[in-house]
Amino acid sequence: QVQLVESGGGLVQAGGSLRLSCTGSGSIFSSPAIGWYRQAPGKQRELVAMLAGGSTEYADSVKGRFTISKDDVKNTVYLQMDSLKLEDTAVYYCNDVTRALVKGAYWGQGTQVTVSS
Repeated sequence: QVQLVESGGGLVQAGGSLRLSCTGSGSIFSSPAIGWYRQAPGKQRELVAMLAGGSTEYADSVKGRFTISKDDVKNTVYLQMDSLKLEDTAVYYCNDVTRALVKGAYWGQGTQVTVSS
C-alpha cells in the first residue's frame, strides 16, 4: 500500500528558497519516474519536476529555479526551490508519474507553499 508524506512547505518571501521532502512507504521510491506536482487555487494539478532514469525534466515555469533529487537510502524525494515567485504559491505533491495518470490515483496530503511579496 502506498503512503506519501510531503513536508517542508511554508511561507516565504519572493526570491527565497524552500526544500520540500517526500517520504513514505510503497513502491514509489523504486519507480522509474517520480514527479513533483503542484496545484494552485482554481487550477489543475500540474507536473513541475520529474526524475526518471537518472535524468530530470522541468516545466518551463520552474526551469533553472527548481531541482528534483532522490536519496535512495532515506527513501526520500526532494524538491529544492530557489528564486521563488508569487506564482509558485500552491500545494505541492509527489507521486509516481505513471500512477498519477490513473483516474482516482492515490495522492498524499501535500504541503502548502505560499510566496509573499
